[in-house]
Amino acid sequence: MARRAAAAAAPARPGAGGRAGRRGTHALSTLLVASAAAFLLAVLSAVTGFGGGVLLLPVFTALFGLRVAVPVLTLTQLASNAARVWLNRRELHAALARRFALGAVPFALAGALLLAHAPLAALKRLLGVFLLGVVAWRRLGRPPGRPGARTFVAVGAASGLGSALLGSVGPLTAPFFLAYGLTRAAYVGTEAAAALTLHLAKTAGYAGAGLLGRQVLLLGAALTPATLAGAWVGRRIVGRISDRTFVALVEAGLVAAALLFLAGR
Repeated sequence: MARRAAAAAAPARPGAGGRAGRRGTHALSTLLVASAAAFLLAVLSAVTGFGGGVLLLPVFTALFGLRVAVPVLTLTQLASNAARVWLNRRELHAALARRFALGAVPFALAGALLLAHAPLAALKRLLGVFLLGVVAWRRLGRPPGRPGARTFVAVGAASGLGSALLGSVGPLTAPFFLAYGLTRAAYVGTEAAAALTLHLAKTAGYAGAGLLGRQVLLLGAALTPATLAGAWVGRRIVGRISDRTFVALVEAGLVAAALLFLAGR
């Protein structure tokens, strides 16, 4: 499987002639870099509940090209979120995840249809400003009130639309889950369950559009072990930190994500 995925990862090189061995070595090194990135960012996602998709997309785009990177990223996020759901299943709030899914699924499909016409650069910068404002409000102003469960239908709708357009908007949901009072395992597991429904809807859309070809499926399968290992390591870390430290880590992640959005990456 790893050898096939490595071959699939290699971009075509006209005139390469008899350099199959060199291409194979290059493909294997590309797969190893992708696996290392998937592992490290799965650890980050398992600790903060988000961040892996935002940071993995530019890495995968550089390695595989955007047309392959987006569906491969979705497959790795499926594996990462499913692992986080299982590892935190005793603490997650299933009712919140269900309400999130009510808004996320239809708007993720709608966002896929709008992708060709939406002003993506402007949307990314708007999201970056929003995230910085949320962190500043939490730190300098009056803490936001606890949102009702019905609020998460709207949060899911915004996340579904944004994820379909921007690739990953995990940071968008974090302030709402924090304001609801979720921390550590409850936060990570609930956010992962919510995101899982979103990525399943996106995967169905990519399959319908013919984007889940052999190369994408092989890469997704080859990167899954690293993603699952990262989720397990991150779960161990979460169990060893305090609620206060956890919230600080999440807020630091929000600031980093905001800066990436504002930078247009």
